[in-house]
Amino acid sequence: MRPPRKLESETELYEAAIRALMRRAHSVHEMRKSLERRAASKEMVKSVLDRLKRQNLLDDAKYAQQFTRQRIQIRRQGKFRIARDLRTRGVPDRHIETALAAAGTPEDETALVRKRIERKLKALGGVIDQRKIASLYGSLLRLGFPSDIIRREIRAMTREEVPEISDSSEESA
Repeated sequence: MRPPRKLESETELYEAAIRALMRRAHSVHEMRKSLERRAASKEMVKSVLDRLKRQNLLDDAKYAQQFTRQRIQIRRQGKFRIARDLRTRGVPDRHIETALAAAGTPEDETALVRKRIERKLKALGGVIDQRKIASLYGSLLRLGFPSDIIRREIRAMTREEVPEISDSSEESA
C-alpha cells in the first residue's frame, strides 16, 4: 500500500480532518497521527488541531464518554477492556477514569457477566465441563470484566468451582 498523498495547504488538511471526523470520532492523538501522515509540515498539523479543538470537534473527554457508553451499552464490554482500548487510542487517564466513573457501577458489570453466562449455558444446552468453564472464563476476561465477578457468577450459575487464574491483562489495565 502506498503512502497517502501529501497535502500542501492548511485548508486541504482541515478538509481531510473533517472527512475523517465525519466517518467516526477520533481522539486528539489519533487525529494528530493521521494528519502527520498527510501533512507536508508539522506546523500545519498543529494549526489544524488547534482549530478543531476551538470548534469543539476534537475533545478527548467527550470522546472517552461516548466511546465508553457505546462499548458498555452496545458491545457489553467490561471496564478493563474499555480502559485499555482508550489508552491505545491515546486518551489521557484522567478522561478515562471520569468516563468510566460516569458509566456505571459494579452491579451493572455483574448483571452483564450474568447475562453472558446465561446465554452461553443456554447455547450449550446446560452441559458444561471444566474445559468449557475455562473457555467461558477466558472470554469474559478478554471482554474486560473483573476476575472476581466472573468466578462468583460462574460458580453461582454452574455450581462448579472455578480455579483462580492470574491474568496479566487485568493487572495492566
